[in-house]
Amino acid sequence: MELTWHGHSTWYVTVGETSLLIDPFFDNPKTDLEPSDVDQPEYVLLTHGHADHVAHAGEFSDATLVAVPELVSYAEDNYGFEDAVGGMGMNLGGTVECGDAFVTMVRADHTNGIETGYETSAGMPAGFVISDKKPTQEADPDTTTFYHAGDTSLMSEMRDVIGPFLEPDAAAVPAGDHFTMGPTQAALAVDWLDVDYAFPMHYDTFPPIEIDTDDFVREVKATGSDAEVRVLEGDETFTLE
Repeated sequence: MELTWHGHSTWYVTVGETSLLIDPFFDNPKTDLEPSDVDQPEYVLLTHGHADHVAHAGEFSDATLVAVPELVSYAEDNYGFEDAVGGMGMNLGGTVECGDAFVTMVRADHTNGIETGYETSAGMPAGFVISDKKPTQEADPDTTTFYHAGDTSLMSEMRDVIGPFLEPDAAAVPAGDHFTMGPTQAALAVDWLDVDYAFPMHYDTFPPIEIDTDDFVREVKATGSDAEVRVLEGDETFTLE
């Protein structure tokens, strides 16, 4: 599984022969790319409807959309998508097969007005757990699993469900504070998830979420977690095996 971070919460994930793009937003200081520079993915995954997560979704509308039904309907009307998983999207708790990948939608504690507008809701915000095998209650050490937490606060579901049941090997967690978890709570999330690798995201894009990533590294260590923190450069790829 290849994980490429394009800044903010934008990730390009390749599982086998299948490509998935999460929260396309290229107007951030960590990437040098335009949407046209990125290979067209087979699937676009949207965690929620805020502008810094859906800004460039329309540039990839030939892909199959993975999002909650309310956001799927909005994206079909406004961004030109014509295909969604299951014909209408999915919802929290569900797992769908996306080519060589399995995508499980999990909760994220956040708000979800379309482009932060108060008059239009995009349903529930979400995170995604992406694996190369369908999750079951039987642990499989050969499964490779990546958790994109979306925009979220710290939530006990990470400790009680996502970590022990879905067993992610790596997690991308928002760490910029103000709108999401900051370094301290993000570090607790890493510890609760019991992952091998942790990536901070959703930071340094706007003044309110500028952080020193060394704080995140230090806080993860302080929890006693064995996770290796990888602070990626924008457009850098990490191979998860």
